[in-house]
Amino acid sequence: MSAETLARPATEPWAFVRVEVARIDDLTPTFRRFALRPTRAERLADPGFDQRIKIVPPSPQGIDAMPTDPEWYATWRAMPAGERPPFRTYTIRGFEGEELLVDFALHGPEGPAVRWAIDAALGDELLVLGPHAAHPGPYGGIDFVPPARSDHHLLAGDETAAPAIARILEQLPQDARGTVVVELPDAGDAAYLPRHPGFAVHALAREGRPHGDALVERVAAVATELLEAHPGAEPEEVDIEEGLLWEVPRNARGGAALKSAPLYAWLAGEAGTITTIRRHLVKELGIDRRAVAFMGYWRQGRAENS
Repeated sequence: MSAETLARPATEPWAFVRVEVARIDDLTPTFRRFALRPTRAERLADPGFDQRIKIVPPSPQGIDAMPTDPEWYATWRAMPAGERPPFRTYTIRGFEGEELLVDFALHGPEGPAVRWAIDAALGDELLVLGPHAAHPGPYGGIDFVPPARSDHHLLAGDETAAPAIARILEQLPQDARGTVVVELPDAGDAAYLPRHPGFAVHALAREGRPHGDALVERVAAVATELLEAHPGAEPEEVDIEEGLLWEVPRNARGGAALKSAPLYAWLAGEAGTITTIRRHLVKELGIDRRAVAFMGYWRQGRAENS
């Protein structure tokens, strides 16, 4: 690709970039970090916070079978099921130079990306769909959209949400205040979470308990301490088997839905668990639903492309 082409603004905010594994680091018993180096001239931008991307891992179908046109998802859906390359959603954990950092939780919902990550090798090639560095933005894909003024941030999730929570903690200003509650497979995973001077961090080892039980229990206790409980509006129910459990309150321009709130909650992880927490915050504690962002990253017992 010529320098002239690189200098020309991209017409699409997102692009597929081919990358290869340049480094693999085991951070904790559960979390493995991959440094992914672009193999061509295209580069990804880093808008920050919980910026999500799509990763197409090596598979029997091959990454070259992945449609990369602007209507890629419709094209992918139209392919015969056995010919579709699998993909999954991850969070940009950061950059080191031109290398994209992505952290994989090796325990949790098993799928093609995790299966690849367990046995991955240096030089493996993947496709990443993410914000195009040659586009001025906005890009979309950030779900941490708090009010301009929030007295307290509540960040809660399981191991699939931990990379996003870690990035948010690193990028919030030092005077921000809040609480983190994360349920993790192993006690040694607590070291994965960065520290922030204004945040209390509750890292809960699952230790054989059913997925989500410890998270629901601790978030309920923390939120009740933070707020005087009073019944609120019944939140709209979402069918976690069929519906999309993903609601990020925004205004018409894409910014925060509220100018201020005593508590802003960002919840992500297994769909049933997140639904339970959201219901408690909104219905039992009376938190304005416009101050609760919740994302069902996966469903217990199901593997799906997302």
